[in-house]
Amino acid sequence: MTVGGGKPGIRRIRLTVAYDGTRYAGWQIQPNGLAVQEVLDRCLSELLGTEIRTLGASRTDAGVHALGNVAVFDTCARMPADKFSYALNTRLPEDIRIQCSEEVSPDFHPRFRETVKTYEYRILNRRFPDPTRRLNSFHWYGSLDLEAMRRGAALLVGTHDFKGFATANPQTRSTVRTIFKTELWKEDDMIRFRITGNGFLYNMVRIITGTLLEIGKGAMETDQIPEILSSGDRSMAGPTARAHGLTLVEIRYPGEEKQKMDVIR
Repeated sequence: MTVGGGKPGIRRIRLTVAYDGTRYAGWQIQPNGLAVQEVLDRCLSELLGTEIRTLGASRTDAGVHALGNVAVFDTCARMPADKFSYALNTRLPEDIRIQCSEEVSPDFHPRFRETVKTYEYRILNRRFPDPTRRLNSFHWYGSLDLEAMRRGAALLVGTHDFKGFATANPQTRSTVRTIFKTELWKEDDMIRFRITGNGFLYNMVRIITGTLLEIGKGAMETDQIPEILSSGDRSMAGPTARAHGLTLVEIRYPGEEKQKMDVIR
């Protein structure tokens, strides 16, 4: 059973999915490697005894992690919605875990709705690598100017054309996105860069991070950020930071939150 929605007796279930992306070729099913979606669909199909195809909110790349990706599927099974998370977690491999399962309206689409997404990039800033943190952070041994990196990140806030911070993607009609907030802080030897927006282009967060790293090293200046935005020239930005340092933290649906507040009032 694939995602269809709106049919009598069919329920739509939303899953909040966390995973370590190290051994996966990304979220979306593809011919050249094992995908998170492929494993999830297989476990759902085995659980429900019929073919299930999920629909995901964010197509994270190979090696990228997630704490709160969102996926939906349709089913006529009578299992309580909150029990799907428990049933799936007994079948899924240890590097994929459902954090929440709930029933949503039949027309709920995880991608074609107003969203607020937050990503975090982790930079392990110490002389030597730490093997226990090698899978979810990027190691940089040299000193970094964190204040300059913060200033550069702040220049990204607002609605801009981010073509200069993205790998070319012919499937994208518009390269305009809105960034609501950026944060950059250091805890001991770990630098955390968080960015929240209404959507992100292909490799956008990794290219932004690579650019901020160049600024932190002193190889680029903060005033080059507006120049990259205005030019739309990818070659002016920094390198694409490695995938394993990136985590999709959460996806929120503001319209849904407003509905909940209206009910409370």
